[in-house]
Amino acid sequence: MTGRDFEDLGYARPDTGREERLGLPEVVYGPGKTVEHVVGVVRSLLAGNDGPVLVTRVEPDTAAAVRAVVPDGSYDPQARLLVWRPAEPRPFRVAVVSAGTSDWPVAAEAAAVASAIGLQVDEVRDVGVAGLHRLLAETGRIAAADAVICVAGMEGALPSVVGGLVGCPVIAVPTSVGYGAVLGGVTPMLAMLSSCAAGVVVVNIDSGFGAAVAAHRMAMARR
Repeated sequence: MTGRDFEDLGYARPDTGREERLGLPEVVYGPGKTVEHVVGVVRSLLAGNDGPVLVTRVEPDTAAAVRAVVPDGSYDPQARLLVWRPAEPRPFRVAVVSAGTSDWPVAAEAAAVASAIGLQVDEVRDVGVAGLHRLLAETGRIAAADAVICVAGMEGALPSVVGGLVGCPVIAVPTSVGYGAVLGGVTPMLAMLSSCAAGVVVVNIDSGFGAAVAAHRMAMARR
């Protein structure tokens, strides 16, 4: 590794060597950055890599300002995701399964990021365990995926149930959705970490992005 693996912009050092190491360019976390900083980092990554360039958690006004300066980007307002050069689809299918409609913003981020980095996405919405028959009606569809991203708040039970129904990897995403005892997502996170379905992988609270990249790593390992 040499100094050519990153570019020193003064305010940031974009990791232009990450695509070669990990199969995916550095993804930019949007909050806390000025429009000028986002523009500078995006330009550096576009010049230094061949793959998709993503900026996460971007509000609509910031996205519009960045796209006015850096052409050819697309914006998904529900996922709050900016994308340049989305990857061509690969033969790896991810089912993004969400427990309730209130969980969908986190699931939307997972689905949009997964699609942008070349995974095939199947969205299965509102199949929480409070109405178990809704999930059971989709079991075959979910089981056909190469990996499942399972998004749930409240008591976080959905990944355990899914993990007991399908044989593919299950990536659990706890959300901060729910009443007071949910504790901002801590309760579903602990429930998912304590799952009796062996092998369920748990990412951070509200991290649809983290779940999508975990699925990407699984897809890379399969090549």
